[in-house]
Amino acid sequence: MKNLKDILYKVRIEAVHGATDIAISKIEFDSRKIELNDVFVAIRGTLSDGHDYIEKALSLGAVAVICEEFPSVIVNGVTYIKVIDSNEALAFLAANYYENPSENIRLVGVTGTNGKTTIASLLYQLFKKAGYKVGLLSTVKIMVDNQEFKATHTTPDSLTINKYLDLMVQEGCEFCFMEVSSHGIHQKRTEALHFAGGVFTNLSHDHLDYHNTFAEYRDVKKIFFDNLPKSAFAITNIDDKNGAIMLQNTKAKKLSYALKSYADYKAQILENQLSGLLLKINDNEVWVKLIGSFNAYNLLAIYGVAVELGIEKVEALRLLSELESVSGRFQFIVSDSKITAIVDYAHTPDALENVLKTIEDIRTKNEQLITVVGCGGDRDKTKRPIMANIASSMSDKAIFTSDNPRTENPETIIEEMEKGVEPQNFKKTVSILDRKQAIKTACQLANPNDIILIAGKGHETYQEINGVRHDFDDLKIVTDLLQQLNK
Repeated sequence: MKNLKDILYKVRIEAVHGATDIAISKIEFDSRKIELNDVFVAIRGTLSDGHDYIEKALSLGAVAVICEEFPSVIVNGVTYIKVIDSNEALAFLAANYYENPSENIRLVGVTGTNGKTTIASLLYQLFKKAGYKVGLLSTVKIMVDNQEFKATHTTPDSLTINKYLDLMVQEGCEFCFMEVSSHGIHQKRTEALHFAGGVFTNLSHDHLDYHNTFAEYRDVKKIFFDNLPKSAFAITNIDDKNGAIMLQNTKAKKLSYALKSYADYKAQILENQLSGLLLKINDNEVWVKLIGSFNAYNLLAIYGVAVELGIEKVEALRLLSELESVSGRFQFIVSDSKITAIVDYAHTPDALENVLKTIEDIRTKNEQLITVVGCGGDRDKTKRPIMANIASSMSDKAIFTSDNPRTENPETIIEEMEKGVEPQNFKKTVSILDRKQAIKTACQLANPNDIILIAGKGHETYQEINGVRHDFDDLKIVTDLLQQLNK
C-alpha cells in the first residue's frame, strides 16, 4: 500500500475534495481493472472519456479519483483531485508510485518516423554483447535483461513504462533503450521520465491522421528534445532537414550524425551488398551484417550512443560488426530456385522508398523486382497514393493488397492507392485483395534470381480485419510458398 499524498509530487492540482492522507493500493486509468482501494485516473481519449466511467470505478472500490473536472455527484468518503491534465498527472503518479525508476537507470529515447525499432533493438543487442544487463521498450517486444514481454504499443502508457523500468532496476539493468512515438509524447506518456539521452532519426510523411499537419507532427517530436535535461545528450541526423530543428531549444549536449554532411559521427558507405555493408566511420572501417543506406544511418546513431554512454570507440565498432538484423526489418530468404524474398516493415512513403533504393543499389538489373504492398486502414489516408506511386515506379511489377484494413473496406484502401499510379506504370500493377494470394502471385511470377519485396507488416504476425486479429506472418508465408514452388 502507498499513501496518496506521496504519489502526488509534481502533479499540477487545481482543487481537492476529500483527504489526501489515505492508503491506496494501485493506480488504474481503465475502470475495468479497478479493485478495492485503487486510484482511478479519468483520461479523455480519442474514442472514450474516462470521466464517464468514474461512477463505475467507484462501484468497483476506487477510493480516489483524479480528473479534469469534478463529477456532478460527489460521493462522501471518496477523494477527488482536479488536475490541469490527466495524462500528465498519470505520468507523474506512475513515476512516483514506482519510486521514479528512470532516475536509477540510463534511459535513452529514440524518436523519428523510421528507424526507431532498429536503433533501440540493436542498442539493446550491442550492450548485451558488451556484457551489461539491459532493458528494451520497443514496438516488437519489451525486454527486462533476458526476460521477454509482449509489446502492445510503440510507446506504452505511463503505468506500463514505469512498471517495466522498475522491474529493470530490480533486475540490475544499467541501461534501457526505448522507442518514443509522437503519440507517446503528445499524450504525455514520457513526461515524468528522466532521460540520459535522445536520438532523432528522420521525419517523413506519417501519422497525419492523428496530427493535423506535418508541422504539428514535427513540433511534437521536438518537445521530447526540449525536455531533455542538461545532463543528457541529444544526437540528431543532421542530413534530415528537421534534424537541426530538434536541437534548437534543448539543454542537452548537442551531437550530430550524417552520411552527407559534416557531423560529430560521420560515415561513408564503401560497399553495399546483400551480405552487408562496409562502412568508414570517423576514419575507421567496419564490416556490418545490415544492408542499405538507411541502415548505415541507424548504425551510425547506434555507434554515437554507444560512445556517449562510455563504450570505447574500437570496442563499439567491434560490437557493431556483430549485430544481427531486427525481426521484420529487411529480413530476407533465398529459395532453392534462387528467388530472394525480402520482408520489411516499411509502411510510410519514405521507408518504402529507402528499401526500394537499397534493393536498386544491390541488384544486377538482370532480374525483376516484384513489390507486394498495402496501406493500413483507419490511418493516414494521404500516404496511400504516394506509396503506390513509389512502388509502381521503382519496381518491375507492383501488387497492391491488404495490409491491416482494421475497420475500413480494404477495396476502398486499394482504390485510393491506385489513384497514385502514373499512366506509364499502369501495366506494371495488379490489385489482389487477399494478402496471401498476393504473395502467392508474386512467387508464381518470379523467376530464378528475381527479388520479391513484401512491405508494410514486417515483424507483425497478424492481420487485423474488422477489429479481429488473424494469424498472418509474411516471412513464414513467403518461405512456405517458395518451398512448395521448389517442389
